[in-house]
Amino acid sequence: MKSPQAPARSLATPSDVADYLGVPEATLTQWRYLSKGPPWRKVGRHVRYDWPGVERWVAVQPGGGGAE
Repeated sequence: MKSPQAPARSLATPSDVADYLGVPEATLTQWRYLSKGPPWRKVGRHVRYDWPGVERWVAVQPGGGGAE
C-alpha cells in the first residue's frame, strides 16, 4: 500500500490533514484545544494547515515500537 502524499497546494483543511495522518478530525480538534499537533491558522473563520508545517511536525514526532 502506498503511503499518502501531501498535495502540492500550500493550505489544507482539517479533513485533509486527518486523512493524511490517519486520525479522526476530532483528534485534530482536541490537539488544537490542547495546543498540540501540527501548526494551524485561522483563515477567516476556517481552520487551515500549511502542508510544510504538517510535514515538519510529523518528522519530529518520536518513533515507536521497535525492539532494540
